[in-house]
Amino acid sequence: MSRDPRSRLLGRDVLRLGSAGLRSRPTRAVLSALGIAIGIAAMVAVVGISTSSQARFAQQLSQLGTNLLTVTPGQTLDGRDATLPPQTVDQVRRISGVLGASSVARLEDLAVYRSEFIDPRNTNGLGVLAADQELLSVTGGKLAAGLWFDAAQERFPTVVLGSDAAARLAITEVGSQIVLGGEKFTVIGILRPVPLAPELDGSVLVSTHVAKERLGHTGEPTTVYERSTDESVAQVRELLPATVRPEAPEEVSVSRPSDALAAKYAADTTFAGLLVGLGSVALLVGGVGVANTMIISVLERRREIGLRRALGATRAHIRQQFLTEAVLLTLLGGIGGAVLGLGVTAVFTVVNGWLLALPPLVLVAAVAATVLIGAVAGLYPSIRAARTPPTAALNS
Repeated sequence: MSRDPRSRLLGRDVLRLGSAGLRSRPTRAVLSALGIAIGIAAMVAVVGISTSSQARFAQQLSQLGTNLLTVTPGQTLDGRDATLPPQTVDQVRRISGVLGASSVARLEDLAVYRSEFIDPRNTNGLGVLAADQELLSVTGGKLAAGLWFDAAQERFPTVVLGSDAAARLAITEVGSQIVLGGEKFTVIGILRPVPLAPELDGSVLVSTHVAKERLGHTGEPTTVYERSTDESVAQVRELLPATVRPEAPEEVSVSRPSDALAAKYAADTTFAGLLVGLGSVALLVGGVGVANTMIISVLERRREIGLRRALGATRAHIRQQFLTEAVLLTLLGGIGGAVLGLGVTAVFTVVNGWLLALPPLVLVAAVAATVLIGAVAGLYPSIRAARTPPTAALNS
């Protein structure tokens, strides 16, 4: 027996009927969709910011390199602080695969002031480091202003300030003078932040020559920086302790600064995962709101359901109508949330100077998730509507 052609419901008819409920109650539809939009926007923004941060991190590592190693003194067997020999840099440069080496030495008991009129107790917590000419090329440091030490400058009482040190001393341009160890020194350069050597940011750097001549430097470095080829990093790391202190290699510590950056990024990624979880909760709450809206809609439209059933609509037609309405409602919120999340990500990346790296698949997945949520949220209300007897609906 063939189906009655009057009960046929085409795809465009399903869409028209499903959207009719939304058009008749636009305020309720917008508020219900807003819950979905907030959840989707939160998830898209968090994923977008996280992927953009990952792209920035990869770009930063590519520029800085992962082939920098630092050598610092550890402790002796009796618990005292060890030291590095004065010839450490020359010894490191002899290792096969090493491209360059440099060092700094911390100069103790030296206070730095903006001028001689500053309260002696206000030292700003700045350290003083003796640095050689190769430091910037090895660590990847860049100058924000001025010059680095050269053969001429290193013989005069001049300093280069780390980025934080310059900020604490309120110095923004070269040519200013500071008081270091009771003497006046001229600022010839200001560094940009050095990601692989953050200890330089809060330091005042003087040349090794001036440190020995004026500040009592003994020549023993406190940190040695070494660059090697990418292929030989592991091998050089193994050789460094015995090369620096053959008689006591256990007193030498070797670290890889890029590992610290990777650990920081991993912590940021974990935090991003927590935010995605919170966005998922918001999305779940939005789905419950849609289900509640659909149940109320079914109760309010019992007469409409009864009339349609009396005119020949089948239970399947009623289910399709209300299920389509729920899907359209969440789809509206999903598209709005995806656009909002993309906008938030774009603004955040522009403000921070990052590249926007939000995969298009994330937006597609976000909208697809809302369709799934709409189907789940609208399933029970649509079944309830389909099971409503026509006579009971018309008499309500």
